[in-house]
Amino acid sequence: MKNNEQSSQITLIATAAFGLEAIAAREIKSLGYEVVETENGRVTFTGPVDAICRCNLWLRTAERVLLKVGEFQAKSFEELFEKTKALDWSRWIPKEGRFPVIGKSVKSQLSSVPDCQAIVKKAVVESLKQRYHKEWFEETDSEYRIEVALLKDRATLTIDTSGEGLHKRGYRKSTHQAPLKETLASALVQLSFWKPERVLIDPFCGSGTIPIEAALIGKNLAPGMNREFISESWPWIPAENWRQARRETHDVARYDEPIQIQGFDIDERSLRSARHYAQEAFLEDEIHFEKRDFRELRSRYHYGCVITNPPYGERMGEEAEVQQLYREFGKVLLGLETWSKYILTAYPDLETDFGKKADRRRKLYNGRIMCQYYQYQGPRPPRKKEKDDNGSGAE
Repeated sequence: MKNNEQSSQITLIATAAFGLEAIAAREIKSLGYEVVETENGRVTFTGPVDAICRCNLWLRTAERVLLKVGEFQAKSFEELFEKTKALDWSRWIPKEGRFPVIGKSVKSQLSSVPDCQAIVKKAVVESLKQRYHKEWFEETDSEYRIEVALLKDRATLTIDTSGEGLHKRGYRKSTHQAPLKETLASALVQLSFWKPERVLIDPFCGSGTIPIEAALIGKNLAPGMNREFISESWPWIPAENWRQARRETHDVARYDEPIQIQGFDIDERSLRSARHYAQEAFLEDEIHFEKRDFRELRSRYHYGCVITNPPYGERMGEEAEVQQLYREFGKVLLGLETWSKYILTAYPDLETDFGKKADRRRKLYNGRIMCQYYQYQGPRPPRKKEKDDNGSGAE
């Protein structure tokens, strides 16, 4: 990219899981960028080049940040080739850049993804040949992963700026797969009325994803501040842009913000993982993890939030066992009369077993599993912050 173009607006796409698009759009707007369109699975927006840096560092619910190169109708392979070739790929990909191509096709005449990938690769090569006056590209330098996405015969060509998915914050370095993705856990917290001055408890915390994501939000810590991104090696993004973006994450962090977050579970192995991940996120002193059965859930605080993803059919045995769990959990939550409760589950009879309809419900996907996010709003706490001379909120 030429120097005089570095301050010009570029078009980016933040991909997101179904149901999280509006939250991702809200995050993008809060960073100061203009949202152009919000669709299923993606949010299109514009901003200067440093938006690549800041969005990768700050977006909590997006999966990736993609640079949009072009979009057009493509009903034939010839049309796909010619229109891809006509795009100015040299603006983004240098002579030595590597540019693998991935693809997907939904409800389109060009249904063969391998063929679409091969045609786009060939078209990009031809475009670069014309610009760089070269016949062969060794592809030995930084990677610019191109995606051709076809939806109803419309092709969108993008370059991935993130590398690994944005749910990989850097604190979960092992291969252990959490039942709840970090992006979804962050969304659950953002959709609640939790504030850092109120206690938050997850009685089914597992490996600690909800408590850790809540702590990142409560202290205004950028979720990507401890990881790297593939576009950091791109020569047309000034290194100073990345330095400034990373400096910002430290400048606005509220390291001294007091938070009260607790995670309970009966599985000691999961709790060991939770403590380890909290340590990797530099939050080990901010979250209290404890082995405790959900039936023992109580707190001396009058106001707080329960945010949790309890087990349901996919993770338990008999249907009767699941029903018994939710009935008992509902009775336990009755004891927290003035608390707000937020429960993500695929269990269909939660409201029946709780004996109360949720104030709000929202359809969300946990991986491929369709869930409901049940929101029970407790009364607002008094304006004056409750004072308590004791330390932890757990009894």
